[in-house]
Amino acid sequence: MPPTDASAHAATDLGTDSSWLAAESSPGVGTDNEDTLDLRLPDELLALFAAETDSEEPRNRGENAAPPVSVTRAEDDLLNRVAEWAPVVTPAGVFHLVPVHVERDLPLISRWMNDPAVAEFWELAGPPTVTESHLRAQLSGDGRSVPCLGVLEGTPMSYWEIYRADLDPVARHYPARPHDTGLHLLIGGVADRGRKLGSTLLRAAADLALEKRPACARVIAEPDLRNTPSVAAFLSAGFRFAAEVDLPAKRAALMIRDRSLRDLL
Repeated sequence: MPPTDASAHAATDLGTDSSWLAAESSPGVGTDNEDTLDLRLPDELLALFAAETDSEEPRNRGENAAPPVSVTRAEDDLLNRVAEWAPVVTPAGVFHLVPVHVERDLPLISRWMNDPAVAEFWELAGPPTVTESHLRAQLSGDGRSVPCLGVLEGTPMSYWEIYRADLDPVARHYPARPHDTGLHLLIGGVADRGRKLGSTLLRAAADLALEKRPACARVIAEPDLRNTPSVAAFLSAGFRFAAEVDLPAKRAALMIRDRSLRDLL
């Protein structure tokens, strides 16, 4: 989970003045929609919970400790090579998730993180080194979380984290399934807020994850339960409200986009 909130810019879908919306999605298994762990756990997840923690260095928003153990990157990597995911056409234009390069992207992302409306939930305001530490923790890890820029019609306009929710600390707080994939999103520029981009991009990114990750049956998100516009944006993007979840920094709405319901919602 990112720093404090799994939200980024819900207002983009609702035309409100809210300035953030975060997206998270998680794949499930099978064709049913019950939020239970009903398949044999993959070896990487068994290793995650069986091994001792080598370090307690913080990684993601809203957590005080790193996941229990580093997981060896699979040959195909843990997220099916996000860097190779091609651009997709959306009603808002051509959208592309481009993995972050710190030297190139830090000034832009740090500026977004210092927007008060964003900082309230991400808690990464401050000098660029604050954001840099957050990015490098992911980039130097085992690939369970990939920070990306969202590029719309050739312009970077959003920040994303595509992550393995089943291998993340959030998995301790909900009935995770193997290969659950999570999304965190923030819309960067004020000019891009209030344009109903949030739901459009959330749907596109969630469907892209389902397409590129065949083992993933659902995408999850966990916005703050108090952020009604954010929850509404997820619903508009084809997510369903699954449960209220107590996380270390908030009470969250567990939002799920199911592969089996993708063509219906």
